[in-house]
Amino acid sequence: MTTQVTQPQFRLEQKRKIIADFPGPKSTELAARRAAVVAKGVASGVPVYVADADGGIIHDVDGNSFIDLGSGIAVTSVGASDPAVVGAVKEQVEHFTHTCFMVTPYEGYIAVAEKLAELTPGDFEKRSVLFNSGAEAVENAIKVARLATGRTAVAAFDHAYHGRTNLTMALTAKSLPYKGGPAGDFGPFASEIYRLPMSYPFREENPSITGAEAAQRAITMMEKQIGVSSLAAIIIEPIQGEGGFIVPADGFLPALAAWAKANGVVLIADEVQSGFCRTGAWFAVDHEGVVPDIITMAKGIAGGMPLSAITGRADLLDAVHPGGLGGTFGGNPVACAAALAAIETMQEQDLAARALAIEELATSRLRALQEDLGEQSIIGEIRGRGAMLALEFVVPGTKTPNPEATKAIAGACLQEGVIILTCGTYGNVVRLLPPLVIGDDLLNDGLDVLEAAIRSAK
Repeated sequence: MTTQVTQPQFRLEQKRKIIADFPGPKSTELAARRAAVVAKGVASGVPVYVADADGGIIHDVDGNSFIDLGSGIAVTSVGASDPAVVGAVKEQVEHFTHTCFMVTPYEGYIAVAEKLAELTPGDFEKRSVLFNSGAEAVENAIKVARLATGRTAVAAFDHAYHGRTNLTMALTAKSLPYKGGPAGDFGPFASEIYRLPMSYPFREENPSITGAEAAQRAITMMEKQIGVSSLAAIIIEPIQGEGGFIVPADGFLPALAAWAKANGVVLIADEVQSGFCRTGAWFAVDHEGVVPDIITMAKGIAGGMPLSAITGRADLLDAVHPGGLGGTFGGNPVACAAALAAIETMQEQDLAARALAIEELATSRLRALQEDLGEQSIIGEIRGRGAMLALEFVVPGTKTPNPEATKAIAGACLQEGVIILTCGTYGNVVRLLPPLVIGDDLLNDGLDVLEAAIRSAK
């Protein structure tokens, strides 16, 4: 039996409704205005413009209602206009919108740091720093690790995504569009970044390799090609995001964590996309009992307001001298108020349990579909945890990536009023990131549309 939130909390009717061709005239007009003033390098996956959003529904400016199975890339986990978040933001802006914590500090920043110390794994003393974006959190986690260890090298993984700034582009594995494009790349990139093989069970050359064995493969590379004495940090997404929602084999993360601890290497868990109940636990590392030295967080932390954080061992973060960390807008008071309200909603509604219920509902339907399609199914694998789920599409009867079918499925869903996102190194993965407050009826309707699109694709 699934756990779902009480429907009356939503302002907007939680139903899909397409009443006009889209993009409709108002969206078309906005697109023309956009083309005249917004750089073309900023791309949007859906050609409609939002007028309102609530729960699992997005309304566009032309009156269409779409089922949201993307949550703004795992951001609006509590819904796009959660009453508690809205109320907290209104109350805060009535007092002050900004003073800069580095100039005149305020309680909200401290309260968020206290909450992060409570929620993140590890029974050691912790410290936090607040920033604005996931990439900013990652950059600062690397800064801390390098200074605290006196080492410079950083190990990242195949299929990784860590951001679009110079350092985080170096950490990110996929080239197009993040590191460059037809006109050239954005380099030169930051140095002393090394790439390790990821545990990707669906695409392992040796399908019987265990998580521990896959970890040893990466460890051997670190020892032989980087050198422990040079290695400041290992950074890894416990479930890779843009790379394709890749869940490493059981035992992979614990083995890496044990080796890092034994060798004085800082383990950084990038939980920007997977954190805050998304996977059915507060953090994805919790599923295997892994305790990182530093966790980076953003996206779902503040109900849609721009906020990110790093939380980690006090001895690491306190190794940085006063003034070495910070930023003008880091830990903005309005964003902090939103974060405290969003976390309270997650706790009160037990959205971690709701994520597991979403997983049960969605995967049972999708696996039944895969079985029904048989050996010629384009579904290569269904994977993920909680409400962070993915389908990898292949050419039937093979493991050859099928990005054409993936694009067609996403397009067909949009035509029927369902917004889904794609990802993957090979562009062949549909990812499902519904708001954790979505009701079963709405989720089932979205899955009906997705199933029909898959059945029609080749």
